[in-house]
Amino acid sequence: MDTSKGPGATGIVAAGGRGAWALRPAEGADVEAIVELRAVAMRPDLERLGRFDEHRVRQRFRDAFCPSHTWIVLADGAFAGCVALRPAEDGYWLEHFYLAPAVQGRGLGSAVLRAVLARPEAIAAPVRLNVLQGSAARRLYERHGFAVESQDPVDVFMVRPPGARA
Repeated sequence: MDTSKGPGATGIVAAGGRGAWALRPAEGADVEAIVELRAVAMRPDLERLGRFDEHRVRQRFRDAFCPSHTWIVLADGAFAGCVALRPAEDGYWLEHFYLAPAVQGRGLGSAVLRAVLARPEAIAAPVRLNVLQGSAARRLYERHGFAVESQDPVDVFMVRPPGARA
């Protein structure tokens, strides 16, 4: 995936696991579908942490949405999630990786993560992310070479150094 030209430069189509999947560049019109998925995906962890707010969970994404660094995940041709890879001064930030509950647990998250991490890996750049404390997503990231860098009562900050392998 060539992030130097933004997600519009390339798309990925693959088959594997339990069906075909693809990444396509995000567009401004995708924001509301992503906002709703984010609210569904994050609700259990945010409620457990006492931080769920119906309005805030949606507005925070609307305020931060950058289509040029975001891809839409399609599973069997239908909207199934999103992921963003934002360039930073010292590498990249993996952000807004949400998959619909109906497609979780089938290997799609790992397949998407491998595709998204290919560019930073090719240029030996670290990738950082943060995940909510207690989130099951942390195990996915650890399987793909991310390690805890720091944490606070709400977030776990992780880094995947160049050359890390799943």
